[in-house]
Amino acid sequence: MEQDFDVLVVGAGHAGTEAAVAAARLGATVGLITSALETIGQMSCNPAIGGVAKGTVVREVDALGGIMGRATDLSTLQFRMLNRGKGPAVWSPRAQCDRGLYRRAARSLLERHDNLQTIQGTVARLLMDGDSVRGVETLEGRRFGAKCVVITTGTFLRGRMHIGTTTQIPGGRAGDAATTHLAEQLENAGLQVARFKTGTPPRIDGRTVDFSSLAIQESEIDRFDYSWSHFWTTPRVSNGVARHPAQLPCWITHLGAAGKEIITRNIAQSAMYGGAIASRGPRYCPSVEDKIVKFPAAATHQLFLEPEGHDTAELYVNGLSTSLPAPVQLEILRSIPGLERVRMNRAGYAIEYDYYPPTQLDQTLQVKTVPGLFFAGQINGTTGYEEAAGQGLVAGANAALRAQQRDPLVLGRETSYIGVLVDDLVTRGVDEPYRLFTSRSEFRLTVRQDNALQRLSSIATRLGLYSEEEQTIAERRVGEVRDAISMAENSSIRPEQADPVLLAAGGTALKHAMRISEVAKRNGVALAELFSATGIATDLAPESVLSAELEIKYAGYFERERTHADRMSRMGEMKLEPDLPYEEMTMLSFESRQKLAGIRPRTLAQASRIPGVNPSDLQNLLIEVERWRRGPASS
Repeated sequence: MEQDFDVLVVGAGHAGTEAAVAAARLGATVGLITSALETIGQMSCNPAIGGVAKGTVVREVDALGGIMGRATDLSTLQFRMLNRGKGPAVWSPRAQCDRGLYRRAARSLLERHDNLQTIQGTVARLLMDGDSVRGVETLEGRRFGAKCVVITTGTFLRGRMHIGTTTQIPGGRAGDAATTHLAEQLENAGLQVARFKTGTPPRIDGRTVDFSSLAIQESEIDRFDYSWSHFWTTPRVSNGVARHPAQLPCWITHLGAAGKEIITRNIAQSAMYGGAIASRGPRYCPSVEDKIVKFPAAATHQLFLEPEGHDTAELYVNGLSTSLPAPVQLEILRSIPGLERVRMNRAGYAIEYDYYPPTQLDQTLQVKTVPGLFFAGQINGTTGYEEAAGQGLVAGANAALRAQQRDPLVLGRETSYIGVLVDDLVTRGVDEPYRLFTSRSEFRLTVRQDNALQRLSSIATRLGLYSEEEQTIAERRVGEVRDAISMAENSSIRPEQADPVLLAAGGTALKHAMRISEVAKRNGVALAELFSATGIATDLAPESVLSAELEIKYAGYFERERTHADRMSRMGEMKLEPDLPYEEMTMLSFESRQKLAGIRPRTLAQASRIPGVNPSDLQNLLIEVERWRRGPASS
């Protein structure tokens, strides 16, 4: 072996970078192998981070020591807080990034870990010791040993790009070759493999766009940072002065009747509709061909022109993902208002790739049949940078913990969206590229973007994911929320102080002095404004005050949800042995026996979420498990 590591990570996209950092933070020696070091942290599709549910995942990754939020803060071109009209409990941050700045920030943040080595090479095969993984060998002939290997190859496993029905290019993304040798080895090892597809839109030259006819969407950045730990670099905001990259606008246009007619006329030349692709794509990120076919009554389809970076005039045409031939793509672009004379820098394309149905993994994201081998990202049938990052953190942390012979990290659904993501994947599987939504969580009121640190810092502390300085800052930030609640509960506000705030919110005036916490329960009344009206001087972070406001305003709803979370947690405490003979448990339905034997849940809580396992089966499972534990004499 050229070198031995505790953990080897194959692939350096959003899953791979988080896996490597999580393992390194836990003290493991880490090798991160990628075919080109210059593409570490590459944003292969839209240069944006966050969105509904996804923004919460970014903050959870950050709370557990990850780098996605930090890299985003260093590269944000435009920021939007989605769902502002629905109240702060469901706000969702989304940042458009400078593609080049993000990539450089990710690599810089990786290289701050002395025990993490980046290696350029294309992995050809896994090195095995019986059924267990023991390292990798690259196409260049280099061999590296490891106690655990995390594979995060994205769309590269037998990836094939499609532009029209006649142009097919092997590759994981434009300009990068596909990985075939490793894909063949994994399939030959007996793992179930399937194919998904995704796509990307054309990129255009912004110098050839007529912006005068387009609606502008300015950045609304307002002292927002994804990462709570501002000590790690020059703060983006210091004494009210912004230090983030200069903000750029996005532009809004639409695909109208002329573009729809072009697509309809050429639909048979689409790789998807012309028969070149049979794989299923992401339902919630459809191609423009899908939009035209499935929503024929829609008069227009909104498009966003999003900047790629400060160092380029290139724009990303969000909403126009397509696999039509390049000449047709240019014709469609020039039918769009503002793009009549546009030049197309890069054609859009669809890409097919291998994924491995994730029910083959346990809740640590380890392959059940190959000890020491972990999967994270699109290889598990997911879509999105944020979903990849969350899986990467879980897989990387667990690879390190296994190498150190420590207990694994399993995040419950009640703790995080990352917990929901992993549980959905390994328990329910996927039949289309998986994307997170708030509706997937039973705990979306208490699992919010503003309280990720409060929810997860204790886990990070227990595992040792923080430095001493980070630990101090985390404790201070969590304490600020408690301090704000205490101030609100122990301070009063007089009518003459409160009335301007209340009347501005459309409420009624006070008749007498009241506790600030009671007044803050009113709709539209901000706790920060009440503090200001009473002259209470506070140096608490605005986000800490907002979290305190939500805890006060929605205390009853939160309490009910947390009671449900406690019940789920107790169910999670009942462990199920991995060798339970489900096939012999005759009190269970045949379907339940099959599902339980295939998934092999770790806990009763996980068993309860397996499709096909009904409540009566769960009751009978308790009896069968107790009988099995007592041994043959009880039969």
